[in-house]
Amino acid sequence: MFDFFIHVASIACLYGVLALSLNLQAGFTGLVNFGLIALFGCGTYGAALASGMGWHPLLGLPAGIAMAALLGLFYARLGRKLSSDYWGIATLSIAEIIRISVTNEQALTGGAQGISGLPLLFAGLKPYDGVARLALYAAVLALVWLFCQRLVKSAFGLSMKLMREEPQLARSLGYDLDRIRRVVMLVSAAIAAFAGFLYAHYLTFVGPDQLVSPETFLIWSMVIIGGIANNRGVIAGAFLMQFAMAYVPFVKDALDLPTDFVAAARLIIVGGGLLAFLLWRPKGLFPEKVGGSNGR
Repeated sequence: MFDFFIHVASIACLYGVLALSLNLQAGFTGLVNFGLIALFGCGTYGAALASGMGWHPLLGLPAGIAMAALLGLFYARLGRKLSSDYWGIATLSIAEIIRISVTNEQALTGGAQGISGLPLLFAGLKPYDGVARLALYAAVLALVWLFCQRLVKSAFGLSMKLMREEPQLARSLGYDLDRIRRVVMLVSAAIAAFAGFLYAHYLTFVGPDQLVSPETFLIWSMVIIGGIANNRGVIAGAFLMQFAMAYVPFVKDALDLPTDFVAAARLIIVGGGLLAFLLWRPKGLFPEKVGGSNGR
């Protein structure tokens, strides 16, 4: 049970990093991105390509961040021509196109079979390798949280929130909204790719099944349930959702329910939880702090 707890906490830390990435876009800047999983996938496939080509594993990180940066800039470019609703649909479509392309590409990505055999971090530290990985992921989560806190409390962070609340006013005051969008997408894309790189070396396998659109909506549920535009809240949401989904099989066994219950229950947790909070508590468990505590 201890090893299972370490595993779930490790995954929750990585999803917490992804939730912080989405929170910078949707929470503080008002960018409704439904294609976040593609930015995450750039990190996973950066790690996979480095492994497949015989490079040093660390070279997969800059490769993944570079791919995510290009995709993030493409997303930002689309935002110049589209309203927020249409932009969200466009990002979802692009992410799905990328997933289908990866599935049908055999030479570089391994197609539907993916790429396996990536090196596992701290594999030589048994029996303490799981704890070492959790400590690393928790440290990364803390550093990303600290970076996001400083960013949203800076002058640039104020411009992000002004763009979210009053874009016309921001433009009239001389703010370059296209530049703000580009910077936010570049920063959040790098964070998502970093999470993807660590995730790939945790599972030691990368495949297109990791890029399905429900994964994006799982991250959205973490942000909305935890508290959109509240960095601590979205981390709490990530841990809450990940542990809730991880312990569904135990409920199935305790109640002697069929195996299909697990998949159905996880869909209900994500979809039902998301819908319930949007209807009855749209600001989440930890609402955004307005004033001196901004960004908490």
